[in-house]
Amino acid sequence: MPDRRDSDLGSRLERFIADVEPDATAITVEGLSKVPMGHSAETHLFALSWREAGAERRAELVLRIRPPAPGLLEPYDLERQFRILRALEPTPVRSPGAWWYSGDPAVLGAEFYVMERLAGTVYERGVPDQLKADVAKLRRMSRSIVEAIASIHLVDLDRAELAFLERGDALERELGHWSSEIARVRKGPTPALDRLLTELRHQRPERGSPLRLVHGDPKPGNFAFADDGEVSGVFDWELSALGDPLADLGWAEINWVTPNAVTGQPGAISADEMVTYYEELTGIEVHSRPWYRAFQSYKIAAILLVGLMLFDDGFTEDARMAVMGGYVSHYTQMALDDLGVAGDAEHGAVSLSPAGAARLEEHG
Repeated sequence: MPDRRDSDLGSRLERFIADVEPDATAITVEGLSKVPMGHSAETHLFALSWREAGAERRAELVLRIRPPAPGLLEPYDLERQFRILRALEPTPVRSPGAWWYSGDPAVLGAEFYVMERLAGTVYERGVPDQLKADVAKLRRMSRSIVEAIASIHLVDLDRAELAFLERGDALERELGHWSSEIARVRKGPTPALDRLLTELRHQRPERGSPLRLVHGDPKPGNFAFADDGEVSGVFDWELSALGDPLADLGWAEINWVTPNAVTGQPGAISADEMVTYYEELTGIEVHSRPWYRAFQSYKIAAILLVGLMLFDDGFTEDARMAVMGGYVSHYTQMALDDLGVAGDAEHGAVSLSPAGAARLEEHG
């Protein structure tokens, strides 16, 4: 039996589409279903059918709704994401087409946008045994991820309509943002994270990299694949910005060897091969890899700490957020090791409070 909320949501969405597309008639939203994966926006899949210019039309679409504030990634700007997707439509980047945006909470209860649903399979929570055995396909998939990242970094900023994105010192901007997020949510001293921030600023590479469009979260689970192993879609543009392309490479490298990812399988190209191939595709020299890995590990640790505190403070009942705290010290220590900081660090307040731990226990 369909969820009543989904039925109401579909009816409201139909009325919105009728308002913004006056030439469309017989508008029907079908099969609206919430995607259980992801930690940021609420995501629904649906099919849209309508009649226009005497013809029956149909499209597979995705609805993204802003999560209640405070969320995991603040400030959460769906309109910004929509404008990035719209700007990428004439480029080779395999991003979803952007259909409609609304910032009026009276429509669906919160800001939202609708985008194209691209074909392909996403391997977010593991790799099937059949695929693990297909060495040639895994190699093609891992190389295609590099090609997809390169296509983003090679977007012509002068031609693409991306002037609304902030320029300037992208690395310092990110360090400032994530250190502010840690300060906003922490409930006590976090000496290891503080030390890491100091070392990142002290050891920052003197050589800068060209300002490019970056994805911000190029992990294997944010790519969809066609049957032949080619990337068919790139998703989750929440962290996209004008930034240092080597930051994306650092993020990709951290996630490259994750055991449940397609890039972590024996048939995939190695992280070193990934970097070499990226240089061939873009002409961008990759340097200071340990620093960029540490930089991105700091960012990951900050996001994990925010998720932990959202659960601890009762802003979410998502138990996945609660267990994020168990990984903060791991990424912090990994980053300190990359920067050559010797010894085990004192991590401080990166765990659930007794009340939060009790709530987690209730969740089973």
